[in-house]
Amino acid sequence: MVLIIKKFYTCFIFLSLLNSLFLPVSAQASGGPEVSAQCAVLSCGGRIIYEKNAEAKMPMASTTKLMTAILALENCGLDEVVEIKAEYCGIEGSSMYLRPGTEKTVEDLLKGLLLVSGNDAAVALACHISGSEAAFAALMNEKAEALGMNSTTFVNPHGLNDPSHYSTAADLARLMEYCVENEDFVRLNAMKNAAVDGMVLVNHNKLLYNCPGCVGGKTGYTMTAGRCLVSCCEREGGRLVCVTLSAPDDWNDHSKLYDWGFERCELVEPGTGQCFTVSVVSGEANEAVLLPEGKAGIFVPKDSVLEYRAELPRFVFAPVEKGERGGKVLVYVDGERAGEYYLIYSDNIALDNSLIGA
Repeated sequence: MVLIIKKFYTCFIFLSLLNSLFLPVSAQASGGPEVSAQCAVLSCGGRIIYEKNAEAKMPMASTTKLMTAILALENCGLDEVVEIKAEYCGIEGSSMYLRPGTEKTVEDLLKGLLLVSGNDAAVALACHISGSEAAFAALMNEKAEALGMNSTTFVNPHGLNDPSHYSTAADLARLMEYCVENEDFVRLNAMKNAAVDGMVLVNHNKLLYNCPGCVGGKTGYTMTAGRCLVSCCEREGGRLVCVTLSAPDDWNDHSKLYDWGFERCELVEPGTGQCFTVSVVSGEANEAVLLPEGKAGIFVPKDSVLEYRAELPRFVFAPVEKGERGGKVLVYVDGERAGEYYLIYSDNIALDNSLIGA
């Protein structure tokens, strides 16, 4: 692992955290296991470390529901009550068997959406949020654009076949990377089963049972799309996301890719052993020392080049308070921004009273 440290004196410009979460897709990875999927991606911290036809536009079936779920979580309270209308029920394909005239909470509908891939739950959530499936599809596309899913178009909330409804393995990896930053999504997505009004919903994601470290995912299948699967796995403090499209042997594809990927990545702690100094004006000491605030691990490929770019003021005026934030460090992996952490003052520096009135 190569480390580069740079120090910049600058006014503080705190960039949007959202922009730091999504990194440009890397060049095609070499090597890796053979998979049955027509398209596949394995990503580490937003960077693709394995790919096969990653940018090919493909039908995505019910992996669509990842977007439906995250929009529901961001636009609704989990305890909001949804009145089930007749038009939400009897949607073809997989179902949680909603009945007209009943009521369900948003959380119950999300369980039906994520565990048993209920197309009826998808329509109910979409219409509850936006008033219609078409209006919700517009919201989905707006979110996709914000996430950098530039090769994706949504026309419905469930993924039933439509020639204008498609995505790529790379885009779906971006979406999953975003989804797993939401604690409620992770909690619901990891459920192996859940009871809703006396009905037990069993999660379709077999990786929760047979892939060590799997914390969630979304299955999908139509005759046109074939078997589709998006999943997330955590081992030894690190996280990988895997996507396969049109994959006859998707369960084994994901297990093989995770075993291969975790062998090639490692958890590092940016900032370990680092310290920086800033000049102090009118203080009892001329310099203040800044240290990293806590420890924040980052999971990266073992052959990555890590670069730290410190953003510090040119000087500070006394007094300086120990533990106060005084700067931050941007972390770059192979030239792409991957995160950040703050720097805090290591000691108190009092005002030099002898200078007052001098």
